[in-house]
Amino acid sequence: MPHFEIVTVLPVTPERAFDACLDVEAHTRSMASSSERAVGGTTQGKLVLGQAVTLQARHFGLTWRLTARITDWGPPRFFVDEQEAGPFRHWRHTHRFEPHRDGGTLMTDVIDFSSPLGVLGRIADCAVLRWYMPRLIRSRNAYLAANL
Repeated sequence: MPHFEIVTVLPVTPERAFDACLDVEAHTRSMASSSERAVGGTTQGKLVLGQAVTLQARHFGLTWRLTARITDWGPPRFFVDEQEAGPFRHWRHTHRFEPHRDGGTLMTDVIDFSSPLGVLGRIADCAVLRWYMPRLIRSRNAYLAANL
């Protein structure tokens, strides 16, 4: 199963970073390059434990939908979102927030995922998604770092 971690320094407190990462509108703004929008579940405001959002976006010229639910959290240190429905066989994204020098936050994204379709999915994971998914998360995090 593919696994990757991305570490980003944000210029805000862990509390503010935690809240921003749970804000549906901030998320869709950060993913504007893929025309991402919230189309179901909690479509505005901040997600809380147990809530889900369905996001629709364009990747590889196709429209995809993914429903993710907040399955675990310990404000303001971490939360976890997991796919309930969507293109992956498995998707788990752990968001961690630690105080960093000068009042900032060290944010760590830990992502485990796998594609469906057996051997074909494993080929897609190795050939495309192992580089595409970290690039997507880095882009999102760069947006957050510049706009918080």
